[in-house]
Amino acid sequence: MTETSAHRTPSDAPGADTADTPAHRGEDEVEVGVGPWPGGRAAWPTDPRYDVELLEHGDRRNVVDAYRYWTVEAVVADMDARRPHDRRLHIAIENWGHDLNIGSVVRTANAFNAAGVHIVGRRRWNRRGAMVTDRYQHVSHHPQVEDLLAWAADARGGAGIPVIGIDNVPGSIPLEGYAFPPECVLLFGQESAGLSDEARAASRDVLHITQHGSTRSINAGAAAAIAMHAWVTQHLTIS
Repeated sequence: MTETSAHRTPSDAPGADTADTPAHRGEDEVEVGVGPWPGGRAAWPTDPRYDVELLEHGDRRNVVDAYRYWTVEAVVADMDARRPHDRRLHIAIENWGHDLNIGSVVRTANAFNAAGVHIVGRRRWNRRGAMVTDRYQHVSHHPQVEDLLAWAADARGGAGIPVIGIDNVPGSIPLEGYAFPPECVLLFGQESAGLSDEARAASRDVLHITQHGSTRSINAGAAAAIAMHAWVTQHLTIS
């Protein structure tokens, strides 16, 4: 069961990204994005990747400059094309308690061009923290951990993708220095409880982020960002 964010709904009108609307900006904040394409209709590019509504009214979305005026579908297609076929990162999140960090994790996954985000458990999740990046991300739903594992085992034509758990629990391995597989699923638990027993048992390895302060754990969204970046530094070209 997959919900694909490339599909545009009525609330997905160009420039309607929640984070970019005037109601969500302070009066003194600088307006983001760009206005209508300079020169009017006569100067519009003919490349089919461009969205005529954005060309006419401007593009205030939370996207990098390279994707200004592009349709959502064109952005998703380009991100897919830029992802190495043999080095792909998937992110999975257990959603038993409507964890508010899920949106933040999705946003970070988009920033690192993850191949997919997998929500395990409840289908509904709070999208506010995603800052509309879920539109440009492949998001799938798995009712139970077993369903995620079945998908991972069948991926890559049956070759499978290893699942790596991230949780600060006894017996876990320090993330620092860990050799991540070039293609894997990083599995995160909810903020309070961490990974479920089933998720930990199913993971090839369970990693923890080494800490040096007094708190037992760090924010789940922050932990996910650290883990994703650790994989990126090993497997993607840093320019």
